[in-house]
Amino acid sequence: MALDTTHRTDLEESMDDFSMDNDGLVTALDDIARINQLLGGNSITLNGVKNLIKNFPKDQTITIMDFGCGSGDMLRMLSKFGTKNNIKFKLIGIDANEATIRHAEKCSTEFENISYLAEDIFLYDFAKYKIDIALITLTLHHFKDDEILKILRVILNLVKKGIVVNDLQRSKLAYRLFQMIIFIFRLEKMTANDGLISILRGFKREDLEKFSKKLALKKYSIQWKWAFRYQWIIEKI
Repeated sequence: MALDTTHRTDLEESMDDFSMDNDGLVTALDDIARINQLLGGNSITLNGVKNLIKNFPKDQTITIMDFGCGSGDMLRMLSKFGTKNNIKFKLIGIDANEATIRHAEKCSTEFENISYLAEDIFLYDFAKYKIDIALITLTLHHFKDDEILKILRVILNLVKKGIVVNDLQRSKLAYRLFQMIIFIFRLEKMTANDGLISILRGFKREDLEKFSKKLALKKYSIQWKWAFRYQWIIEKI
């Protein structure tokens, strides 16, 4: 059957089950973090954060919440960046899967400025948090279009400065290259299958432009980045 990337697939990933709690989940989370680091995916989020914080006062503590934080790899990277550059970060990861949060906490014990929440974004009361920037890395593609709009509306109401989205491009070439990555890195079956489905659930530029129009965004940028990612920076004005 020919590979068709015209539309986003409705196929579901194993990790869409928020009750999952097994060794396969931990392996998949660690594999995702490893691939992100090796292919430069983390730098897409970091550069987006740099763009949004460039006018913040040096003595201000910047609160960043990572929605769908996974293993917390992105937050640990930001913590190290902040320490190196004398930037005060308060970093919070949120994920609906309690097992994922337990793993993130275990991986982040040395980072005093990182905390985690095992909560559903639609049910949690964020009133006690003053969030400057939201991160959404490899998370939006897990949802259908109407759910994505709902999530972004919730987050837009929470943040003061903006949102950095880092997610997959839906393309035949990306799919074929990931098949090579599966072989080269000997990825576990769950990681391999979910990765291929993720690409088919990813985005084309016109998808992100459509979301931007429906959200009536005034200031945003969409840029293609290696390896087959889109960086979508949304600024509050």
